[in-house]
Amino acid sequence: MEKNQYIVALEIGSSKIVGAVADKSSSGYVTVRLLEEERFINSVRHGEVKNVENIKGAINRILRRIEKRIDGRVIDVFVGVSGRSLHSVITEVSRDLDSSSAITDQIIDRIIQESVRDNNNSYDTIDIVPRAFYVDNKETENPSGQFGSKISIKLNRIVAKPAIKISLKRVMDAVVTVRRYIVTHLATANEVLTTEEKSLGCMLVDMGAETTEVSIYKNGSLLYFTTLPLGGRNITKDIEIGLSIIEEAAERVKKNLTNPLEFSNESITIEGVNSTDASQHISARAGEIIANIIRQITYANLNNEDIKSIVVIGGGASLQGFNKKLEETAQIHVRTGSMPPSINIIDHTINKPDYIQVFSLLSKGAELLSAGETCIEKNSYDDGTGWSVNTPETTSQPAPQPDPTPAETKKDNGKKKPGRWGLLKKKLGSLLEENDENDEEN
Repeated sequence: MEKNQYIVALEIGSSKIVGAVADKSSSGYVTVRLLEEERFINSVRHGEVKNVENIKGAINRILRRIEKRIDGRVIDVFVGVSGRSLHSVITEVSRDLDSSSAITDQIIDRIIQESVRDNNNSYDTIDIVPRAFYVDNKETENPSGQFGSKISIKLNRIVAKPAIKISLKRVMDAVVTVRRYIVTHLATANEVLTTEEKSLGCMLVDMGAETTEVSIYKNGSLLYFTTLPLGGRNITKDIEIGLSIIEEAAERVKKNLTNPLEFSNESITIEGVNSTDASQHISARAGEIIANIIRQITYANLNNEDIKSIVVIGGGASLQGFNKKLEETAQIHVRTGSMPPSINIIDHTINKPDYIQVFSLLSKGAELLSAGETCIEKNSYDDGTGWSVNTPETTSQPAPQPDPTPAETKKDNGKKKPGRWGLLKKKLGSLLEENDENDEEN
């Protein structure tokens, strides 16, 4: 019987590192099995690792705890990429073709790879997302197999300052092999947004501690992606400085106010400060963040009427009343993002919104794994149908659930299944990784 494949993913954020493990059955079903995390402050700023030794130590501790629980060895991992300089750049490339020969995936791969090389600048290309394909100036969903004298491809290059990738590689090269760097926000969008939302027009807002990532989808494609240098910690710092209290106390004030974005005649005292005074600082900064989020619609050359929904995730957006204020200001329906049932999380204690990003990385990693590949080398195997996890005595986990029936696996919860472009992107990812290695050697 074919053994399950195992996926390990790491999300390195500004306030915590999260490592998680999932397995992928022969039918492609992904089950999250365990999660470990380390919390810290000031070691990662805006996606760039500032204290390499601290982060190396934290990742090592996470991996050792994972290995103890799985009775095996982590061979390699998928690592999420995020940070203040991460954004999309529209790139168009055209090539003349021999009209007597059919267009192949290999031709498309080569053209895209050449477009990456042609755009040498101060940013690294982290990923590529399609906008549209044209054969002889006619738009087509799938050019492969068609004949024409010219092909044009409109792409979104997802780029970042080299410092983000360099700092990540400096840490990871000393700890464990990275199978693939994945743009965390895009992986999360694939899990959180529905096909209908992407088609009608939607915005995904991931508000973290120090940055807020915003992407906009329309007609099924990514149109725009950027990172704002504002997050939940900015609100905390405003309370800390404005009311002369320590940061930890300011964070507790922010979390314990019932409705900090609505002024009330009734005031209470929390951590020695007046709730009305705290609300003024919170409302001012939250209003600035909301205004910047909405402004991205204009920067994407769209109107508010083009966006039918806003989906909000991230720890910073857990501020009470934030979604309501965003909806009132933008006049666009706002909902909180949640994990779809396509990913099975057997331990209810880790099935939390805080971990949507790392679970999305696991799902993307499962998609990228080829048959027979795995991120974990088990010390001992049974017949390959089960999973043995050594858990702490204080932790109880539900029994693993069986794979879904054929009828259940057909439910896609409104999401697109990976298609031709997904396979093409997998090939391209390998080419980009090879290009990175060649750049380092040179």
